[in-house]
Amino acid sequence: MTTQLDALKQFTTVVADSGAFETIREFKPQDATTNPSLILAAVKQEAYAKLIDVAIKYGKEKGSDIESQVEHTTDRLLVEFGKEILAIVPGRVSTEVDASLSFDKEATKAKAKTLIALYESIGISKDRVLIKIASTWEGIQAARELEAENQIHCNLTLLFGFGQAVACAEAGVTLISPFVGRILDWYKANKPEGDYEGASDPGVVSVTKIYNYYKIHGYKTIVMGASFRNTGEITNLAGCDFLTIAPALLEKLSKSTEPLPRVLSPEKAAAGEQYKKVSFVDDEPAFRWALLQDQMAFDKLHQGIRGFAADAEILKQILIAKLQ
Repeated sequence: MTTQLDALKQFTTVVADSGAFETIREFKPQDATTNPSLILAAVKQEAYAKLIDVAIKYGKEKGSDIESQVEHTTDRLLVEFGKEILAIVPGRVSTEVDASLSFDKEATKAKAKTLIALYESIGISKDRVLIKIASTWEGIQAARELEAENQIHCNLTLLFGFGQAVACAEAGVTLISPFVGRILDWYKANKPEGDYEGASDPGVVSVTKIYNYYKIHGYKTIVMGASFRNTGEITNLAGCDFLTIAPALLEKLSKSTEPLPRVLSPEKAAAGEQYKKVSFVDDEPAFRWALLQDQMAFDKLHQGIRGFAADAEILKQILIAKLQ
């Protein structure tokens, strides 16, 4: 009997939203994504101690003081996780730049190059890595230059607004990660009277619009829906280029044999609502104004950056204790 997960894999690339190796092995995704929160949760488990040991040794060798040691250790730990994941998945792993760099284009580029160099130093091609960067103006411009000048593929994350998606496509980034569930969270908290079931889920509506806009206007940037709260959000986006799914929801899909028809496709996009082309090329004020006008996107972008930065700081404190 075909499961919903099997059916989904027929027209969507399934990605594991996890840093847990056993989970990734179980569900056999094409790719895997990580973020500071997932890495933080993983390093608290004894099973990952050997990765920390490798990173600590590297940090002590490369750093001249505790500040530089923890930075080198953190970078190497991210790459060690990526290496282990790439031994399991046939595709790519996403590795995230420190969220505290989200408003610094040059620092973001430098960190991306450092991470790629670390991967290449252990025999992993940059073609198997996506560098995750927050979808701020600075982050999008950093990704534009990394893609064009260095052939470093980027995954633009913490994406909530249509304007962010347009700017990413114009920048020629490899992939975007619009956050479905976090959009729903905002609407439930700020507009609780709404009907947010099924296809009316505002996160589903947002990703559907982005997907259709990209297909209508011929953008090659991959749309990867992320941050799901329930399987209904996933089934209503079946056919999206990629979907990155947490282990609990992967398990539910793997146990369900309910029909899972394709909902999104280039053909349906072409036959549906025709979206007028929008542009933010070299227009930072227009981008910032559009983001400010979208209260949900503005709130969730900045909340997400703060959250990832906080978890990254906790991770650094754990590593400092081990370095000392």
